[in-house]
Amino acid sequence: MTDCIFCKIAAGAVPATVVYRDEAIVAIEDLNPQAPTHLLVMPVEHHATIVSASAAGGLVGKLVAAASRLGTQRGGENGFRLVVNTGPDGGQTVGHVHLHVLAGRQMTWPPG
Repeated sequence: MTDCIFCKIAAGAVPATVVYRDEAIVAIEDLNPQAPTHLLVMPVEHHATIVSASAAGGLVGKLVAAASRLGTQRGGENGFRLVVNTGPDGGQTVGHVHLHVLAGRQMTWPPG
């Protein structure tokens, strides 16, 4: 998708601090971190929401696996939080599915 910022980041057309990349997934540091570690894990291929990504045969599992590895590496034994915002009422502000990995501090509940 030509106007999607995350597609541009995945393609390397927009700079970002990439912390992980493979053929299907890219993970970057969030520009507005809400925790000491705040990463965004997204598919290289455009999917607007987790709903559309879940129809893509195994993609959601790959996203969660990558996010879990990064959360473990960055959050250590104290844990981490994975967040997926879906649609405007769910707080999604970029129309490209992505998982937030939050770590490095005690998380509170309820989250929002």
